[in-house]
Amino acid sequence: MPSLKVLVEGYAIEIEHGWEANSTTTLIENEGRYILVDPGMDEYMLKKALEGEGLNENDIDYVFLTHYPLDHILNVVLFRRATIADGYYVYKENRGTEHDSMPFGKNIEVIHTPGHTPEHSSLLIYINKLTYAVAGDLIWWASERKEKLLHLPDPFAYDMDELVKSRENLLDKADFIIPGHGNMVKVK
Repeated sequence: MPSLKVLVEGYAIEIEHGWEANSTTTLIENEGRYILVDPGMDEYMLKKALEGEGLNENDIDYVFLTHYPLDHILNVVLFRRATIADGYYVYKENRGTEHDSMPFGKNIEVIHTPGHTPEHSSLLIYINKLTYAVAGDLIWWASERKEKLLHLPDPFAYDMDELVKSRENLLDKADFIIPGHGNMVKVK
């Protein structure tokens, strides 16, 4: 049975002429392996959070990237021993190979959730008859109300209609949402 923890609570703040942001980073343990989702860009914060769990970069077996903006992926270079995965491929050294929807073992499923970006994917983690969705920027920050989650604005969405469809699909399956920026919430 997997376990998960929001390791770093991400944030996104609009500033003059841009944004200040760091993604939410989630740590999952499944079948004796550690999976880190969206390692973000704040190296100090990430290393301190890993240390708080008694881990370091060499303990991470997989890094899953929901999509590719730097606020989600810059720290991927810290995990040289880990296998990197996205919604379509698993990357080891110079080789990328397609995966099925469960490259991390049973109880963790990759689902494609385009809209914020074309390649965006999310994870569903099944724990004790509950479903946790690591949503990446499909949902930047979460509200407890499903209706509100469907129509949260996304200033960077490449296709808002597709984004809403992906949100509907994810929210139909999830009991808890871990957004791309912010802490986990229970969906009501």
